[in-house]
Amino acid sequence: MRPRFLSVVAPIGLAALIVAGLDAQTPRAAAPYAILSAEGRGQIAAAVVADQEMLRLDDLAQVLKLTVREDRGAKALTVSKGTATVILSLDQGLASMGGKILSLSAAPVRDGARWLVPPDAVGRVLAPVAGIRADVRRGSRLIVLGDLRVPRVTVQQEPGGPPQRIAIEMVPRTAYSIVQEPRRLLVKFDADALDLGAITAGGGLVESVAAVDPLTLAISLGRDFGTFRASTVPVDAASSRLLIELTAAGAAPPPPSGLGRAQAAPAPAAPPSPAPIRPDAAPALPAAPLAGVRTIVIDPGHGGDEQGTRGASGVLEKDLVLDIARRLRSVLDARLGVRVLLTRDDDRIVPHDERASIANNNKADLFISLHANSSPSRSAKGAEVFYLSLDGLGSEARRMAESSDARPVPVLGGGSRDIDLILWDMAQARHLTESAAFAALVEEELRRRVDMSPNPVQQAPFRVLVAANMPAVLVEMGFLSHPEQESEMTSDDFKNRVVQALVDAIVRYRARVEAQAPVRRP
Repeated sequence: MRPRFLSVVAPIGLAALIVAGLDAQTPRAAAPYAILSAEGRGQIAAAVVADQEMLRLDDLAQVLKLTVREDRGAKALTVSKGTATVILSLDQGLASMGGKILSLSAAPVRDGARWLVPPDAVGRVLAPVAGIRADVRRGSRLIVLGDLRVPRVTVQQEPGGPPQRIAIEMVPRTAYSIVQEPRRLLVKFDADALDLGAITAGGGLVESVAAVDPLTLAISLGRDFGTFRASTVPVDAASSRLLIELTAAGAAPPPPSGLGRAQAAPAPAAPPSPAPIRPDAAPALPAAPLAGVRTIVIDPGHGGDEQGTRGASGVLEKDLVLDIARRLRSVLDARLGVRVLLTRDDDRIVPHDERASIANNNKADLFISLHANSSPSRSAKGAEVFYLSLDGLGSEARRMAESSDARPVPVLGGGSRDIDLILWDMAQARHLTESAAFAALVEEELRRRVDMSPNPVQQAPFRVLVAANMPAVLVEMGFLSHPEQESEMTSDDFKNRVVQALVDAIVRYRARVEAQAPVRRP
C-alpha cells in the first residue's frame, strides 16, 4: 500500500515553517532518557513542545563537557569544546559545523533559563563536537556514548510445547554464557550494558524472567523443572536468538546441544547464508566494497498500528515487507559488503520524515522503500516502481528545491553568511535524475522475475521520498488485493526473486556511479 502523498495546501516556505510556533507553547514534561558512557549511567531530562520531543541542552552539555553560549545578535547558540564549534540557529532547524550546514528536526526552544534541543541534535552535531560517537535509541529512550557494547535484548515465551521455549533475541549478536543454579538459570551477556526491552515470559515451568544485574537475566524455574537445552539461532546478519528449551522432571530430556551447566555458550556464528537464490544470478563481486555505493537504507513500509494493506487471506503488508527487507539486507551484507540499514527492524511505527532522516543521518547512497499494493479492482496486479514527482509541491516550492539560491545562516560573532542550502523537506529534488535512472534499473530487473503492472515506472509525490537526500525509489512489489498474487507474494520463491532483482539493480547502479566518478573520497 502506498504511503500517503505529501499534502500541500500552499507553497512551502523556508524550513522555519516546519518548527514555527514551538517557542509559543509551554514545554510539558516527558520521561527522561537514560545515557550510558564509559564513565557511568545518568539521565537527561526531556520535554514535549508542540508534539516535538526535546532534550535539556544543559544536561547534555554537562555529560559531553561542552560549553554553550547564546549569541543574541546572530540569533544562535554556539556549542563548543576546544577548537570544535557548532552553531545552532534559533530561527529554524539548522546547524552550521565545519563549513557544512546540517538540518535538525526542530530549532532549539527556550524553557525558562534553559534550552531544549531535539534528540537528533545529539548524534548529528553535539557528539561530533565532543569528539565522541552517539547512538540515540528513541524507542528505548536511551543514548549510548562511545564504543560501548549495548545490545537490545527482548525475551518472549513461545506458545506450545513441550518442551517449553524461551526466546531471547539480541541485536546486535552478542556472546553469552548460561549457568544453572538451584531453581534458576542465569544468562550472562558479554557486553557493557543491556538495552532491555519487553519481557513476556511466565507460567508453566517458568516462574519469572528478570534482570538481576546490568548484564544478567535470571530465569526462575518451577519445582517441576527437569532439564534444559540452549542453542543460538541466527535471525539475520545483525541479530540472533537464544532459544532455551525446558522440560519437566521425568520427561525425556532434549537432545544434547553442547551447552550444559556453568558452560559458556560459544560466540554467535557467522551470518547465515540467505534464503536460496539462483546461483547463476549471483554477481561476481570483489571482497571489499568499491567506492560509489557504500551505504544503503531499506525502508519496510508501515509497522505497528499502521498495518498497510491487508490481503483477503489476512496477509499484512507491514509483515510481508519487513520479511523481504531483512532478506535483502542479509544478501547485500553477504555479497556486496556494503553497509545496510533498515528504518525499522521490528513491528513499530516510524514516521515518514524519520525514515528519510535515518538515511540522511547515515549519509546513505541509496534509499529503497518497500510496499505492497492494493486496489478496488480485483484484477489489478503486478509490481510498480516509483520515484518522486514535484507536482504536488507548488511552483514556489519547486523553484526553491531546484534552484541553488543561497540562504543566510548565523555565524560566530553576529551577522550571517550565505550558503547553498539543501533543505531536507525538499532534498529529493536534487536527485530526481539519478532516482529515475535507478528506478529504471529496478524495473528492468523486476520484469525479468515477476509480473509488472501496465505502468511499471511512475512518479508520485510520496512523503517518504521527499526528504531523502540521495537517489530514492519506492517499490510496490505486487497487489495483495489480487487473490492469486497475494498467495504468490507470501512464498519464499517470490520473496527471493524480488530480493535478487533488487540486488542486481543495485549492482548495475553502482557500476553506473563508479563509471561517472571512479574515485569517491569520504
